[in-house]
Amino acid sequence: MEKPNLKQFTSIMTFGLFTMVLTHTLTHTFQNIHTTLFPVLKQEFNLGYYELGLIAAIPPLCQAILSIPAGMLSDKLGTKKMILFSQLLSCAGSLIAGFTMNPWMLIAAVSLLYLNTTFYHPPSYSYVTKTSKPQDRSKALGILGAGGTLGMAIGPLSISFLMGYLAFQWRQVYLFWFFPILIGTFMILKLRSEPSQPTSTKAKEGIPSSEAKTVVTRSMLFFIMFNAVKTLGTVMVSGFLMLYLVQSKGWSVGDAALLISGASMMGVIAAPLGGFFADKVGEKKWTVLTTTAGAISFGVAFLVPWGFAFTAFYLGYGFFNLLSMASNSSLTAKLSPSRQRGLGFALYFLPGSIMGVLAPMVSAFIASNYGLPPVFFTATAVLLLCVPVLQFGVKVD
Repeated sequence: MEKPNLKQFTSIMTFGLFTMVLTHTLTHTFQNIHTTLFPVLKQEFNLGYYELGLIAAIPPLCQAILSIPAGMLSDKLGTKKMILFSQLLSCAGSLIAGFTMNPWMLIAAVSLLYLNTTFYHPPSYSYVTKTSKPQDRSKALGILGAGGTLGMAIGPLSISFLMGYLAFQWRQVYLFWFFPILIGTFMILKLRSEPSQPTSTKAKEGIPSSEAKTVVTRSMLFFIMFNAVKTLGTVMVSGFLMLYLVQSKGWSVGDAALLISGASMMGVIAAPLGGFFADKVGEKKWTVLTTTAGAISFGVAFLVPWGFAFTAFYLGYGFFNLLSMASNSSLTAKLSPSRQRGLGFALYFLPGSIMGVLAPMVSAFIASNYGLPPVFFTATAVLLLCVPVLQFGVKVD
C-alpha cells in the first residue's frame, strides 16, 4: 500500500481550506469544556447526576431542532453568510458563559455554543467538498476534521493550563476564547463566496454520473442510523468520564482533562491519516475496520485494572475513532447530491444532536441506579452494535 506523503496534504491546502480548519478548531474548542468542568460545577451549584444530565442534554436538543433548517439554509444562502452567523452565536455564548450566575445561564450559553456548530458544519463541509477534487476529498475532509479534533483537545487543555497554572476561574476560560473567535470571523470576511462548480467541471474531475439524485435514499437512511447508534455509545461516555476518573479512580481534574485532551489531540494526526487510507482502502471498509477496533479498545480500557493500561487503551479508542472521521464525511458527500450537500451534512450531524439529548439521560439513569462502571460497558455494546448497520445497510460505489 502507498505510504502517506506530506506533499499530498500540503498540495491541497488553500486559503479557504486553512480558514475552515481554523474556524473549525475554534468552533469545537467549547464542545468539551462544560463536561470537563462537571466536577467543579457539581460542587459550586450543588448539582446531582440528573441535573448534570440536563445540562448535557438541553444544548444538543437545541441542535436537533435546528439541524435540518441549518442545512437547508446553507444550500440556499451559501457558506459565507452561514459561517458568519455561526461565529456570532459563538461570540454571544462565550460572553454569557463568562458572566454565568446560575445553571440556567450556563445552559443558555452552552446552547448557543452548540448551535454555533449546528450552523457551522453544513456550510463548512459543503465548502470543502465542493472546492476539493474527488480524488482529494477524503484528504481535505481529514484535514478539516483535524481542526475540529484540535479544538476539542485544546478546550479541556485550556482548563488545565489556565486554571491550573494561571489561576483563572472557569468563567474566565470562556472569556479567554472570545478573542480568537473574532480573528476567525475576520478571516471568514476575507473568504470568497460560495464556490462555483459547473457540471462540465465536475465531469472532467471524475465525479461519477451515478451521483445520488436525492439525499433521501435507503443507504443514507441506514447511514444516519449507523451514526445514531455510534453517537449514542460515544455521548454516553463523554458526560460521565470525568466523574468516573475523579470520583472512582481518584484522578485530579487536571490529569483527567489531560487524558481527554490527549484523546482528541491525536486527531491532528489521525484525521488526515484516516483520510489518506480511506481514499486507498475505500470509505466504507475503512469505517467498518476503525469503528470495530475502536469499540474493542474502549471496552478493554474499562476491564484492565492498571491505570497506565487504561490510558493506553482509551487513547487507542480515541485514535481509531478519529481515523474514521474523514471516511464518514466522504460517505456523506457520496450519498448526497451536490445541490443538497448542505442538507446531506445536516442529516449526517443530526444523530449527534438527537443522541446528545438522549444519551446523557440514559447515562444518568444507569449511573444513579447501578453506578458509573455499567455506563461504560453499556456504551461498549452500543458501539459494537453500530458496525453491522453500516456493513449490511449502506451501499456505495
